[in-house]
Amino acid sequence: MRLDRFLAESTGMSRKEATKALHRGDVTLNGEVVKKGVVQVDTASEVMFNGATLKLQGPTYMMMHKPLDCVCSNDDPHHLTIFAYLDVPNPDKLHTVGRLDVDTTGLLLITNDGQWSHRITSPKRKCPKVYRAELADPLQPENVNAFAQGIKLRGEVELTQPAKLEIISEREALVTLHEGRYHQVRRMFAAVGNKVVALHREQVGALQLDPSLAPGEARELTVEEIALF
Repeated sequence: MRLDRFLAESTGMSRKEATKALHRGDVTLNGEVVKKGVVQVDTASEVMFNGATLKLQGPTYMMMHKPLDCVCSNDDPHHLTIFAYLDVPNPDKLHTVGRLDVDTTGLLLITNDGQWSHRITSPKRKCPKVYRAELADPLQPENVNAFAQGIKLRGEVELTQPAKLEIISEREALVTLHEGRYHQVRRMFAAVGNKVVALHREQVGALQLDPSLAPGEARELTVEEIALF
């Protein structure tokens, strides 16, 4: 790999910025200042930028506590994106595993491994997702059966797949889904005459949101957590 490309991919700077950094003498290759971007870098090379050792970004797997009022995209003209909270190189090469709405908080998975994310989001896998919902009106016992039998959402023909509704208190419930339709939890409650006032995802598959993560914080997944999927 060319040195200028290595510099760009390991820091997140543009190729033009990498070239300028090389010309300034900010980059060393195996202890020597190198100013030419065409120089080749191999796996045994040690590249340093302003005294810091650089490494290419390998497979990345993260969990984030998504806060309110940000979107799950790499770029949005109207809202802050979740990647604004991440201090990682090349955030444009990362993607979210599924999405949470702008007004939904909780567990969000982020990766650059397309096969791994597909195993989680593929409808064939029916990966369960658990949400905690706060409702405007009291929950009714019959809501449990309605969710379990499937609900016809406005504008759709097919019923939702069976979902588990666990009533926690008068206006709070846990919902477990095995699919991911547009605004599904909110629309399901709307179909039974209620309104979601707050929605928080607690779990994806067997992976729960780390309670030590504050809204906007993220961390790398452990090897064991990655293997859950």
